[in-house]
Amino acid sequence: MDALFGLTRDVLDRARHSRDARFDGKFFIAVRSTRIYCRPICPSRLSNDSNVRYYATAAEAAEAGYRPCLRCRPEAAPGSPAWAGTSAVVKRALRLIQDGAMDQGCVDDLADRVGIGVRHLCRLFAQHVGASPAAVAHTRRLHFAKRLLDDTQLPITDIALASGFGSIRRFNDAFRATYRQSPREIRKLRGSGGGKSAAAEIVLRLAYRPPYDWAHLHAYLAKRAIRGVEVVDAGAYVRAARTAGGHAILRVRPLERANALELAITGAVPSDLLPLLSSVRRMFDLSADPARIALALSGDGQLRPLLARRPGMRIPGAWDAFECSVRAILGQRITDAGAQTLLARMVERYGEPIDLRVAGITHLFPSPAAIAAVEPGEVGVLGIQREALLRLARSVRDRVIRFDEPGDEVGRALCALPGVGPWTAGYVALRGLGEPDAFPFGDLTLRQRLSSDDTPLTPRALQARAESWRPFRGYAAFHLWESGARSARRTPSCDVLKQPVPAHAQA
Repeated sequence: MDALFGLTRDVLDRARHSRDARFDGKFFIAVRSTRIYCRPICPSRLSNDSNVRYYATAAEAAEAGYRPCLRCRPEAAPGSPAWAGTSAVVKRALRLIQDGAMDQGCVDDLADRVGIGVRHLCRLFAQHVGASPAAVAHTRRLHFAKRLLDDTQLPITDIALASGFGSIRRFNDAFRATYRQSPREIRKLRGSGGGKSAAAEIVLRLAYRPPYDWAHLHAYLAKRAIRGVEVVDAGAYVRAARTAGGHAILRVRPLERANALELAITGAVPSDLLPLLSSVRRMFDLSADPARIALALSGDGQLRPLLARRPGMRIPGAWDAFECSVRAILGQRITDAGAQTLLARMVERYGEPIDLRVAGITHLFPSPAAIAAVEPGEVGVLGIQREALLRLARSVRDRVIRFDEPGDEVGRALCALPGVGPWTAGYVALRGLGEPDAFPFGDLTLRQRLSSDDTPLTPRALQARAESWRPFRGYAAFHLWESGARSARRTPSCDVLKQPVPAHAQA
């Protein structure tokens, strides 16, 4: 391929020669003579330019007949931004694949879920991703298996299950076809023998593209930590997470002198690992490309100095969209402290107690079924907030609201709830669904911050101003909120009263 993302062949060659970590995961290098593909930071001897091809994704390189490098480990690269800003159908399908939609299903099932035919879905993937949906899912499973082989002591049978393979035979065949070695031979190269049970702590490194503003994300999560479910100490974020097999404890902390976070998981069964990893990557925004975000936003004179002040800002995610929606509803028209008190009461009263306890963590966040079956007034949730919370919980429990649907459909379903409007829907899309282009147009803080006088912009004027920031309007919102927070701390937003008051410190 002679060009990617508007970069010419000469630019790609220079990026490869530089081995700059900022290009890691943006594209992959395939060497024709060895039939191996690598990351741009691979320490191996540089190949001649004429002997190299470039691919946007690892799946595309694999489908072209190349196998992963054992030295630079493409499976450990930051998430690929190749499809950022592309077809909405493809983005949704990729998210579903990342969440395991094809581990038990097939391309026909995936096409049904995104609402188009199989042939059209495959054409879109060929156009935007360069590989078929099946190839993307297969590469995802193999890469995750390779990481578990290299970084953990899990038995190979457990790794096969954790990475979505239906049998150890299928796993061995697929692994040998890709790496030309069996999983056992790969593990011997790393000098690890395996054998620890799934219940033991599993530690993984999650790479990102520098810079990464951990201080901002850490402070944001610390202020909003739910007592009993989350603990944010001096150097890490810890929480209890519900899994298909029960629950697990997760600890995330930055690694010194490495462009990576460390994720430690305790109590998970093998089949839980990949969904947990996907949720952590979304919550900590590890696939973001700071250089691309800066390029999209730096044309705005008001955003330019904010980008220079915090070049590695990420969107702090919530653990899942339901939890985020509950936070948003409870955070309307009350202080941050008041919202946190209500959340803590709900957790203590309706959350599920856990066995794997660490200091300060005692419960899982209440499930939709648990909230739907109770009386929120018992913990102080009253009026229209009470009605909105009950309707939300019952709608999610009965699958009237499905958070794996397209973002626009989720937003319309949320806005149908009493007292919930576009601000809350945009906030959930931004933090709960991980949509980088989501934007709460009614937010008064943003409208005031961008106004040239004392009169806030109208929501329509704000929408017009934000059009040039696409597809990264969510990052612009967080930069503006952070700059406004330095001079004023204010009251959360209020869709409940249909009045767009300031909102960036939503619970």
